[in-house]
Amino acid sequence: MILEEKIIRFLTAELDVPVYAERPETPDPSYVLIERTGESQTNWIRLATVAVQTYGKSMLTAAGLCESVIAAMRNLPTVVNISSCRLNSAYNFTDPETREYRYQAVFNIAYTDDE
Repeated sequence: MILEEKIIRFLTAELDVPVYAERPETPDPSYVLIERTGESQTNWIRLATVAVQTYGKSMLTAAGLCESVIAAMRNLPTVVNISSCRLNSAYNFTDPETREYRYQAVFNIAYTDDE
């Protein structure tokens, strides 16, 4: 199973909003998107940078959902083959063109491949 699938399954169990790898055609008012933005590997340890975008009807809703994601991701290392998850940064990421309220949290995740 790839890393994005693990994170989506994990956050789906932890949050009360849908979690996706890409924006759905007709999204719910609040939802979460997962995107791996980079990766490196040393020996058998893979180090991924993952952006988690939270969307909401208001700036406050998107910010609150971002805080919920950050709290949940602290427990990501309980998932098999994930050894660490560190918050890199979190910030307002509202799209000025679409005026969709969103926040983004970026995580550095160390993991190994499934056996």
